[in-house]
Parts: sequence; C-alpha cells; structure tokens
Amino acid sequence: MIGRLVLTYPDAARRTGLLLMLALVTLAIYGLGISPAWIGHLLPAASDWIAAHPALGQFLGASMMALTAALNWKALRQLPRHLQVVGVWLELFALLMLFFYSFDLSFAFIAKKIGFLVSQGVVTTLYISVISIAVATIIALAGAIAKLSKNGVIYGFATFYTSLFRGLPLLMQIYIIYLGLPQVGYVISAVPAGILALSLCYGAYMTEIFRAGIESIPRGQTEGATALGLSPAQTMGLVILPQAMRVIIPPTGNQFIAMLKDSSLVSVVGVWELMYLARTQGQTEFRHIEMLITASMIYWLLSVCLEYLQSRIEARFGRFDVR
Repeated sequence: MIGRLVLTYPDAARRTGLLLMLALVTLAIYGLGISPAWIGHLLPAASDWIAAHPALGQFLGASMMALTAALNWKALRQLPRHLQVVGVWLELFALLMLFFYSFDLSFAFIAKKIGFLVSQGVVTTLYISVISIAVATIIALAGAIAKLSKNGVIYGFATFYTSLFRGLPLLMQIYIIYLGLPQVGYVISAVPAGILALSLCYGAYMTEIFRAGIESIPRGQTEGATALGLSPAQTMGLVILPQAMRVIIPPTGNQFIAMLKDSSLVSVVGVWELMYLARTQGQTEFRHIEMLITASMIYWLLSVCLEYLQSRIEARFGRFDVR
C-alpha cells in the first residue's frame, strides 16, 4: 500500500519523507537536552520567555537547529562536489572552534606556550615517530616474509612475535622494556625504550598487513618471474612488492597515524614529547584544558599531513591500476 502511494505520488512522498526526517532530527536534538540559552544571545528579548518556559524554549531551539541544518544541507547541495567538501570542512571547523571558545580559554597563555610546545614537543614526537615508523616497516616486512615461509622454525618465531605484541597493551610494553630490561643487566634510556616499544608493537600489526598484501598478488606473477630467471629476492623486490603496495599502503597509513598519536604514551617514562609538555606546562598556571586542546590541534595537524602524504603515495602506486 505504501509502495503504491509512493509510486503514484512521488513528489508528495518525497516532501513527506523530508518532513518526517526533519521531525526526527528535531526530536533527536531535543532528546540531547541542549540548552536554549543560545537563543537568548541571538535574541535578547526572548531571554525572559525562555526562562519562563524552559521546555518550550528547548523545543524551539531544537527546531531552529534542525531547520538550520536542513537549509544548510540544501545550500551545500547546490555547489560542485569539491566546494561541498570545502564548505563542510569550514563549517565543521568553525563549530569546533566555537565549542572550544565556550570553554573560556586563555588565548594569551596558549600564545605564550605554543612556541615551546612546537620547538620541543613536536620535534621530539616527530623524531620518535619517524624512527619508529621506519623500524616497524622493516620488522613488518621481515615478519611477513617469515609468516609466508615454509620453514616451521621461522614461521613459529613470526607467529609468536605477532601474537605477543598484538596481545599486550602498548603501555604495558613500554613499562616492560623500560623497567624490565635493566633487571637483566641492560639499562635503556626513555627515548630508545619508547622507540623500541612502538616499533615492536606496530611492527606486529603491520606484519599482518604486509602478509595480506603479498598474498593478494596472484601466484602466476611469481611463476612468471621465476620463468624469466629472477631470484626469489628479485621476484619479491621487483615484482611482488610493487604490486602489493597498492593493498598495503592504505592500512599502513592508518597505522602510521595511530603510531603518531600513541607516541604520547612514551610520556609515562618521562620523555619530553608533545603530550608530556602539554600536561606539565598546563600545571604551572592550572591551565590544563588550554594545553590539552592546543596539543590536540597539533596532533590533528600532523595527522592531516600524514593523510595527505598517504594519498600521494597511494596515487603513485595506483597510477597503473586506474579503472
């Protein structure tokens, strides 16, 4: 019955669906319990009425927000696709900044501390992350080849390694390496301990990514390379890996971004990276939220740079596979 009505009156059905969706969004916003005080800032004359009728004011605020979202959606749909993306980013970023502005932040304090956060914290974070990424990639490639080996001993080592380091929390690995190795006579400082823990942990995750990427290449590629007289190492380096990179790069890029953020965990052993400095600098004047938000924005900016780099690498390795 409903399907027949939709087919018979498509325009009316579309309008009804839009109204129903608008009503559902309004009810969802109302259910969140968002305060209508912002209406009083826009329309000071309505402040007394909102105070006298809080439930109606909340429903009015929810209706205005839902209607604004619907009109904004309609306006964005009129733009070309690339401008839609830019518009959404700008609007969401503005909303995020308004959200932070509502915290009554001390921007003078942020301006005073941000230089030190960048010069000391960001440099240390990038230093740890870049070395860890490089070492983890080498470990992952070796582990993937080992897991594809027919040698039971090598396969056993690789599977034990991936099981152990994927099964332990990263924070626990940092503590075990930093505090455990001195117990057996090898004293390791905080930065190398953090790099080693990150490399081993993410190397285990990336091992499975590399293995899956290599196995995604048809066996005929290996057989063809062997027929041409290539050695196993040449086959892997010249034939298999270049093709497998199209599969490997997207999840590996995600691991790199996760590693960048998880590098903040090395602050527990006293490394002066970004999160450690944000926490300690905020304690000096009890401005914790200012430093945490600043550090968060810096992490986000670094992640955006990695995302762009990942997209460029994906485009390079995927240029021969355009459909």
